[in-house]
Amino acid sequence: MKTLALFRHAKSDWSDARARDFDRPLNERGQRGARAMGEYIRSTARRFDRMIASPAVRAAETVEEASKAWGCTFKVEWDRRIYLASSATLIDLVKEISGDPASILMVGHNPGLEDLIFDLVPDDGSSPLRDVVEQKFPTATFAVMELAVDRWSDVTEGCGKLVELMRPRDLDASLGPVLVD
Repeated sequence: MKTLALFRHAKSDWSDARARDFDRPLNERGQRGARAMGEYIRSTARRFDRMIASPAVRAAETVEEASKAWGCTFKVEWDRRIYLASSATLIDLVKEISGDPASILMVGHNPGLEDLIFDLVPDDGSSPLRDVVEQKFPTATFAVMELAVDRWSDVTEGCGKLVELMRPRDLDASLGPVLVD
């Protein structure tokens, strides 16, 4: 059994229309969301053997803010392939994981992370949290899958079960969607 956790970057700042997508930082709500998720991860006492993350500014800042709140520092493996990757690319990346870490935390972007859940977790009712992901996988969401494989190279579609899902708004309503009247 392997554990793959996914952490979508927190809410980014769109105020500079000229900024490249890769260079967009977190906005204030994103910083708060990343810290809230870091505190949540700390409360679960989960540990990860490795962290792999997109080097996009908003993902890097999510790692930084969450790690401070989590009280845990990681040697982050920055992998440009995660930036705006498809599920197929993310599966390939996971299959290439060297060594034999039991658990990996991947920080990245949608729609790739959400699609990765859909590809790894069968739509057969065995993972009720999958239905929640179908509704929305918002920024700063943290998800944990257990994969029924002995080696990362054995990861294949349908090998997972979604066992944990936490969205920022589940921790603090002010981190949820902004409703417009």
